[in-house]
Amino acid sequence: MAFENCTMFTDFILLGLSGRQDVQQGPFVLFLLVYGITVITNLGMILLINMDPQLHTPMYYFLSNLSFSDVCYSSTVSPQIMADFLSQQKKIAHNLCAVQMFVFGTFVDVECVMQSVIAYDHYVAICNPLLYTTAMSGRVCTKLMAIVYIQSLVYSAIFTYCTIGLSFCNSSIINHFFCDFPPLLALSTSDTTINEIVVFTYSSCVLGFSIVTVLLSYSYIVTTILRMKSAKGRHKVFSTCASHLTTVAMFYGTLLFMYFQPSSSHSMDTDKVASVFYTEGVVIPMLNPLIHSLRNKDVKNTLKKEVSSKLCS
Repeated sequence: MAFENCTMFTDFILLGLSGRQDVQQGPFVLFLLVYGITVITNLGMILLINMDPQLHTPMYYFLSNLSFSDVCYSSTVSPQIMADFLSQQKKIAHNLCAVQMFVFGTFVDVECVMQSVIAYDHYVAICNPLLYTTAMSGRVCTKLMAIVYIQSLVYSAIFTYCTIGLSFCNSSIINHFFCDFPPLLALSTSDTTINEIVVFTYSSCVLGFSIVTVLLSYSYIVTTILRMKSAKGRHKVFSTCASHLTTVAMFYGTLLFMYFQPSSSHSMDTDKVASVFYTEGVVIPMLNPLIHSLRNKDVKNTLKKEVSSKLCS
């Protein structure tokens, strides 16, 4: 009987970040600037790593994949957000909503697992330097990345299936700026208990494994750092690890806040602000190339060399 009285919507309407039409142009310029910086810095990092043979190492191989992930999941929603700032009707078709959720979920999960892969790479390089070449060979790195992407595609497929198949009878208005799991659950008229359990269980396994890997890796790294006799060596290693831990804390903290609180306590307005941190690039996607790579002496030298060669030519 519930389905007989159900009016199915072909389009969803996104409320966006702000419903005020008189303050749309300012945020549009800000988001355009941030998105531009995000794309330029991350693509520039990929280009630099590919151009310099000295940067063809496991660490930079993972960093280039991290930059690729940043560009992809930021590009999934950013153009639509900027278009919505200039549009009166913020509509998205049902099938496009599913595609957006799938692509976004895939690359957010890649980003999540990649943080643990980078932590493991740091662990091997610092704690077992003599075994680094063997433990992180090109074949091993390729297999690791294949596992990351396959797992992320499976995760996102489950994520999307458990959300987009729900019934949305009473309203088509999504209190968010893109198609995401929490606002669609809040909008659905279906019983979402099973969906929440499935997504929560799978997400807990993925995120829990990633966090445990990071914590274990850095616990061994800290022990190794404390045993170093050279103060300069300790400072260099600690600086590199501290930078990575900063982005790890921001990224994992936001995900935990967004997806691991009870649905009854969700505030969509608060979630929208939190989502900006890992979606639009205000913090993490824009700063990843700076924190992970541009503070690195090898990358800065490569950048100076390429700029100098272009100017001279």
